[in-house]
Amino acid sequence: MRKSRILVGIGLAAVAALGLTACNSGTPGAAPSEDAGGEESGALWEVATDVDLTDSPTYDRMVERDGVIVGVKNDQPGLGYEDTVTGERTGFDIEIARWIAASLGFSEDQIEYVTIPSANREQEIVNGNIDYYVGTYSITDSRKEQIDFAGPYLITGQGLLVAADNEDINGPDDLEGKIVCSVTGSTPLQRIRDEYNPGNTVENGTYSECIEQVKAGQVDAVTTDQAILAGYVALEPDALKIVGDPFSEERYGVGLEKGDTALKDWINALFNDGGDVWTALFDANLAPAGIEGEQPTADE
Repeated sequence: MRKSRILVGIGLAAVAALGLTACNSGTPGAAPSEDAGGEESGALWEVATDVDLTDSPTYDRMVERDGVIVGVKNDQPGLGYEDTVTGERTGFDIEIARWIAASLGFSEDQIEYVTIPSANREQEIVNGNIDYYVGTYSITDSRKEQIDFAGPYLITGQGLLVAADNEDINGPDDLEGKIVCSVTGSTPLQRIRDEYNPGNTVENGTYSECIEQVKAGQVDAVTTDQAILAGYVALEPDALKIVGDPFSEERYGVGLEKGDTALKDWINALFNDGGDVWTALFDANLAPAGIEGEQPTADE
């Protein structure tokens, strides 16, 4: 495992200055390049050429289309976020999606991003409406009945976010009689219902709706993975805070069409051989929010 320490304030410009070595390859473990196209995530990699990936129906579909369709989130700062004015997509998950596409020979302008709510992810993959999904997607046995995962590429844990002046909730054991919010179809909300004793739970389509409700005093807490919650706290530290320690382990994976072993193995090799890229992306997107993490071994 490769550990990334907190580097508060580091940005993409600093990442580009890391001076990572150049190597262009049609293999998934291609090293990043100083000379790669300037818009490719601070020149951390080159778009691969002469890609040799057989027996992947998903890749064949990309080649025929001459483009990639990626399912993502759009309201998670630091992970998957879309600027409502410019339409720019940023965050760790977005960069992971771009890195995968580049390893397959597709540049940024060949990627189409589709925002998909948590509850609809498996069906969109099964229907073939997207090529892969990168969006805080926890690997679970029930989901693996319908789809496959590459990864994990990030491990985090479930946490709680409350208003900054809330002194009543310090962990999940304090949720009795409280109103807890999360998104429809999320594993964190089901865990709260199954293992703790909330007074009520509220489901929304997005976490940003839950955030607004906790700020308005309509719910007492928001629960999801701490990597997600930290991004919101970083935006509004005077209004929000995270309480307690993580109380689960969530392994984020890339959602794929079931049975596409060739693409799964390709992406896993990319992750396992690209530790310097992973660390640079983590430091740029997640470390500024106070998150610590280690690059896991991709073995799904």
